[in-house]
Amino acid sequence: MSDMNANGMSETAPLEAGFGDYVALLKPRVMSLVVFTALVGLLVAPVSVHPFVAFTSVLFIALGAGASGALNMWWDADIDVVMRRTQSRPIPSGRVQPGEALGIGIALSGLSVMMLALAANWQAAALLAFTIFFYAVVYSMWLKRSTPQNIVIGGAAGAFPPMVGWVAATGSVSVEACLMFLLIFVWTPPHFWSLALFMNSDYEKAGVPMLTVTHGKRVTRNHILAYTVALVPVAIGAGFTAIGGPVYLAVSAVLNLGFLWGAWRIWRRDETQAEADGYATEKSVFKFSLLYLFLHFGAFLAEAALKPWGLGGW
Repeated sequence: MSDMNANGMSETAPLEAGFGDYVALLKPRVMSLVVFTALVGLLVAPVSVHPFVAFTSVLFIALGAGASGALNMWWDADIDVVMRRTQSRPIPSGRVQPGEALGIGIALSGLSVMMLALAANWQAAALLAFTIFFYAVVYSMWLKRSTPQNIVIGGAAGAFPPMVGWVAATGSVSVEACLMFLLIFVWTPPHFWSLALFMNSDYEKAGVPMLTVTHGKRVTRNHILAYTVALVPVAIGAGFTAIGGPVYLAVSAVLNLGFLWGAWRIWRRDETQAEADGYATEKSVFKFSLLYLFLHFGAFLAEAALKPWGLGGW
């Protein structure tokens, strides 16, 4: 038999944690996006970086992302246990204890920042430290539970990695780094609000003031369309900088037309339609939004790869 504590978490004897549980604690799906965008930010920078420096820099940026994930799971354990989407995470399932997650998060935070300073430069390390702080404290501990703008402002945490990669290579911030940041920052709200439309009951149960909970799904649909429209000039504008070019612009034009069409389809629907087909449109747009971001950064990378052959860039 098991008892439940005040937070609704099981008080049975702790389960044995496996290696995979500690990996899951670091949010590997989020980490994979961080690694990819940070790598792109580093590789498209206008300087040559030694392969070993590039590898170690991206490795420590990834560790910093993992540290953020562990700290987020430690803080959110009480709401993760009541949300269907997160109940199987290592802490609410009882496989990893909260104290362990906190210790891992703090240790990896210090290690990643210190080692990035040694591998690249202190500017990149300082920006990584701020990113970890922003995600763990500003977003997780403050914004997430206090305002429906949580994902708007908090999206900055996920937008910093390509800038960290760029700074690791160059030691400074540029227009190109800022546009890569803005691309993710403006993309984040319509991406997550598409998810919130069909996962709204989870946020209601957990008491998280997502826009769908505080202002309703009609307002959320309006916001998805508005932010997607705002995203287009940011994405296209990046194509006219040193990291852009004709390949990027062609890819971006197609992707933005697709995202706009998806946002329009979401905006046109009412809840009767959405519930009738199990939020099929919202789910498809959410999946497309992941492809949207991945292919934009892939196009940045393609432009950089083509430049030595005189085919990429302007």
